[in-house]
Amino acid sequence: MDLDLTFGAFVRSRKDPCTQREARNVWWRTLRTAEGPATLRLSLDGNAVLAEAWGPGADVALEGAPDLVGARDTLEGFAPSGVVRELSRRLPGLRIPRARHVFQCLVLPVLEQKVAGREAWLGYAALLSLLAEPAPGPRPLALPPDPAVVARLPSFQFRSIGIEGKRADTLVNAAKRQRRLAELPDMPLALAHQRLQAIRGIGAWTSAEVARVALGDADAVSVGDYNLPRLVAYNLLGETQADDARMLELLAPFAGHRGRVCLLFMLGGASVPRRGPRMALRPFSSRAKTRGMI
Repeated sequence: MDLDLTFGAFVRSRKDPCTQREARNVWWRTLRTAEGPATLRLSLDGNAVLAEAWGPGADVALEGAPDLVGARDTLEGFAPSGVVRELSRRLPGLRIPRARHVFQCLVLPVLEQKVAGREAWLGYAALLSLLAEPAPGPRPLALPPDPAVVARLPSFQFRSIGIEGKRADTLVNAAKRQRRLAELPDMPLALAHQRLQAIRGIGAWTSAEVARVALGDADAVSVGDYNLPRLVAYNLLGETQADDARMLELLAPFAGHRGRVCLLFMLGGASVPRRGPRMALRPFSSRAKTRGMI
């Protein structure tokens, strides 16, 4: 097991006040549980992961720690060849986490819808600052957004931090369904995806991004991503251009583990040669397409 690989698959910034790396294979994560807030510290000690927790929700956090580090993840049915086999050998500690806290895992993917990654991060950081609530424990961390508070946020407050109407509406719609979201980890994956996508503003891309982290879905493919089809095609066949249909065709032999293959390419695969400048941050009123789809 490699905690750096496992957490690195869904942490977008070292400055995230809810999930931080302290040192090699030592991570902190803050949570909102049914028993109250909690802070969890995870560290790798040989073949064991040690967990410590603080706050009213400490017991719940410790109970969920094995899922969070991917203890249930299995390679059953995964028979890679070629470059995928080589990457799986180079990155043997990658696990698909099952973080369970769906709303917490959903906030950033929603903010990443159709915008540049930096714009999404700025909105995420601003939202955490707006709702600032310190986490329990010895490290200065923040709790993730409280869905009950997000559900009541007026639109002007979202606009004041650069989160425009559609993404704000999606967050509010999801926050209002927190109880339904909390049931997803115990549902069959197909039904969980259906329930996620029944929320207005959440489509296949967001559902896959959430399921791969919160639900332990090793087969989740982020259809509609701006870069992923080319990354998959380039690593498998050296093709520099591809669309979703081509990506799914190439990933078909890895059914059951397609999301795992995508993660291997993202974490250790070859980069697609760039043919143009990076996408600039858009003006607030722009509708330019950038990172991904809904």
